Amino acid sequence: MPVLVVLLALLGVLLFLVIAIPISLVMRYRVGKARRLARGWVVTTNLVLLVISIGLFLFGAAVTTFWVRQAFVYSLGGLGAGAALGILGLLATRWEPRPQGLFFTPNRWLVLLVTLVVAARISFGVWRAWHTWHHGTGDVGLLQAFGVAQSLAAGAIVLGYYLVYLLGLRRRLRVHAMA
Repeated sequence: MPVLVVLLALLGVLLFLVIAIPISLVMRYRVGKARRLARGWVVTTNLVLLVISIGLFLFGAAVTTFWVRQAFVYSLGGLGAGAALGILGLLATRWEPRPQGLFFTPNRWLVLLVTLVVAARISFGVWRAWHTWHHGTGDVGLLQAFGVAQSLAAGAIVLGYYLVYLLGLRRRLRVHAMA
């Protein structure tokens, strides 16, 4: 009986994840393209936490390199690509200086692109895991076959995008405060 309860609980968690991931991606897109008021303390807090996350992410990628070739290199490449997208995002953002503060509306297409990168990587990872499980890995290790390095690169794109975007937003806030 306890085994049945554990199996049902695992099935419930899996079902929850299958339903929650698409919903969370849609909500991330909706929030990401909304017009918002830039608040200095929120931007600074997000920036500090993001820098800590990137440090931990790169440490994890460096450790992962022991098992997955070029995981760290893919992560650095993803950060660079994300930084380039972040610059494009800053250039494409609609800025509205008002007496109440600085309002900004991110470009919906870039927000959609970053969201789709995450969705595509999740989908491809699931497909690749399923395919590898059924057909074996051949000469390639299991972690290589699952595409761990590419998943790290996709995550790094998101981190690089938001790092540059938050840095640019913080700079805009300072300029707006001086004006």
